[in-house]
Amino acid sequence: MKSTSTKFIVLIERRALTTFFKRLVAATAALAMLGGQPSFAAPGNGQARKVAKDLQAALDASTTPNAKWARDINGARHVQVVIMSSSADRDMTTLRDDIKGKGGSVHVAMPGLRAVTATLPAAQVARLAARSDVLTVTPNRATARTASSLEAVTGVLTTGVRTNSTKTSYSGLDGSGIGIAILDSGVMKAHEAFNNAGGTTRVKRNVWMLSSTQANWTTGSNDTTSLQPGSLALTQYENSVANDTYIFQDGYGHGTHVASIAAGRPVSYNVAPDLTGIAPNANIYDVKVLDANGLGTISDAMEGIQWVIYHAKEFNIRVMNLSLAAASTDSWQTDPLCAAVRSASAAGITVVVAAGNFGKNARGQENFGTISAPGNDPSVITVGSANTKGTTARSDDAVNYFSSRGPTRSGWTDTLGVRRVDNLLKPDLVAPGNAIVGAAATKASSSAPTWNTMASLFYSQLVASTGISQIYRETQMQLSGTSVAAPAVSGAVALMLQQNPGLTPPLIKAILQYSAQPITGASLLQQGAGLLNVNGAVALAKSLRTDIGSAITAGTLTSGANLLASDASLPAASSTINGSNFNWSRVVFVGGNVVVSGNALFTKFQPIYDPRMTWANGVARVRTPIYWSGADFPDNTYVKSFTEVAAGNQGLVTAGVVSGNSLLGTSSWLGKTGVFTPTATISGWFIAGSGIVMSGGIVMSEGLVMSEGIVMSEGLVMSEGIVMSEGLVMSEGIVMSEGLVMSEGLVFGEP
Repeated sequence: MKSTSTKFIVLIERRALTTFFKRLVAATAALAMLGGQPSFAAPGNGQARKVAKDLQAALDASTTPNAKWARDINGARHVQVVIMSSSADRDMTTLRDDIKGKGGSVHVAMPGLRAVTATLPAAQVARLAARSDVLTVTPNRATARTASSLEAVTGVLTTGVRTNSTKTSYSGLDGSGIGIAILDSGVMKAHEAFNNAGGTTRVKRNVWMLSSTQANWTTGSNDTTSLQPGSLALTQYENSVANDTYIFQDGYGHGTHVASIAAGRPVSYNVAPDLTGIAPNANIYDVKVLDANGLGTISDAMEGIQWVIYHAKEFNIRVMNLSLAAASTDSWQTDPLCAAVRSASAAGITVVVAAGNFGKNARGQENFGTISAPGNDPSVITVGSANTKGTTARSDDAVNYFSSRGPTRSGWTDTLGVRRVDNLLKPDLVAPGNAIVGAAATKASSSAPTWNTMASLFYSQLVASTGISQIYRETQMQLSGTSVAAPAVSGAVALMLQQNPGLTPPLIKAILQYSAQPITGASLLQQGAGLLNVNGAVALAKSLRTDIGSAITAGTLTSGANLLASDASLPAASSTINGSNFNWSRVVFVGGNVVVSGNALFTKFQPIYDPRMTWANGVARVRTPIYWSGADFPDNTYVKSFTEVAAGNQGLVTAGVVSGNSLLGTSSWLGKTGVFTPTATISGWFIAGSGIVMSGGIVMSEGLVMSEGIVMSEGLVMSEGIVMSEGLVMSEGIVMSEGLVMSEGLVFGEP
């Protein structure tokens, strides 16, 4: 239920766990899983279960919908789709041939993700979905950008992290050797923010993935090829996506700004060091998936993710930043973009995603349930935005009104025709994302350095407002949004991995949440575990053994094994930043909707720290990368594909971990209980010793995860996700001085 008044009340019925699982089992008896993917089903329509809800609506409509992925060709309706396959043939040869035989055209084949992007006559979609090797058919939805004193406010300039920061030198952790992939609108390689101390660029590659955006809607083609290390096909593909020398690598300007927050250096002695990014010596890999208007498609993003996965070990790309999003009617279990980021996580890449900018609607009401894809996936770190109020003190920080709130409202239709909603706790944490100054892209020409699209359209608000003298290769601008909060976390992850290269993506997420600082008054759905605390995250990472990842891969790290480094102990669960001391939140989300705490999370190995495992909604799946083998390149370097199976009977969380769900009570927005409990409140309970110390941990038994999650009734209607004409997350990051935050369109800075 939802009121239209500004003070509306949302009540969530908290149901007994056993009742929930009985319903789940009864409703999904005919699950057809890959990656924990439930079948879509409407009674009596077997193929509807494989076809995304918005695509099916377009197929059923009397006229061709006004969507970029639908078009009439020679009087017949055609759709551009992403098809997820379970074919044993990684090249999906027969599937691609069938697409062509049905009058369609294959635009992109992604064997590493078992996905194909194709144009298909609408009348053929059901027939294609009937194939046994087709898991899901999804429209190629649009994606868009979700659009310092940063070092000081995040705790970077503290003992144990980095105590010195200038244009040419750094003392302490700076991300050296760690690769960060920026999937965005591009990165201006020539900008001095991306140089190292010697003046050489740290942008190691610029590639672009806009093939499906530029698809010409021709039919009857299937000219994609497999990519094998050392092959001519691979060389041709790499040449086709290379963007290293293009004079305008970031026409829109969003990606350059995002990259500078994660890994920028100060560009001028007169302005340094307060414009420095979080990891100012990390290597940057620019993967362009958005055009000069900040737009792309999920196929472009997936192809970019596949490129990163393929090259991750070769280039030591350990972090992937996605400050972009797409609307989705699909559960995290079936959404193609979610499947792609889970594959990246399984390959050991920590994926950081912007939560979105839909925390308030056009009427000024707080808007829950507005997390977009792939931020709705349990494997990624979903980041909301905090307002630092223009100070380096953390005591006055607040969650931005525009920052998207949880829970996730994507879902699926079960075999009885009932819609099931994921309802995962998100965001995972928040980071500074209001009026952040960073690098501004221009055309790489000293004689005519044309501004990027955002800066040219809103010069006075974005550029002039910084008060900085604008010099070619040193240009700066100011943006707001979860887009600029996410790269702060990406930079923090790079520092953590420099300190301890053995950390895995799910362990990194747990550390970031546990060490976060709760913002007063903000709930679990508004801020997750709290505000990014780089000081605490690095301290906790430093206390752990450095072989965790390799031991997991080797199968030598058993459940409950010691995680602490030799002669190390856990640090005190508090930090001092800018002279102010605060307690860590000690709050961690597991299983999608379970809140846990306790030292055992980091003194004992938790099986959920295996990056190949994903657990949420009572589903636990194991996704394993398969590598190319050959004599001409190192083993276990280039990912060929992935396999996935249901997790067997095993422990997921060990004894000694503290469960906090019993403390939360019935969920009530008015009463600030349940999922609306302020994070600081539950943090205080954990600090005081409240919660249930689990004697048996949490186990997977007979296909069910036996845990006590926060179960939300379907009487809850929040916003049903993001409802937009094109499925776009509209432009983010546009800062006006002190204006209104709009639910769609530009994001304005908050005072």
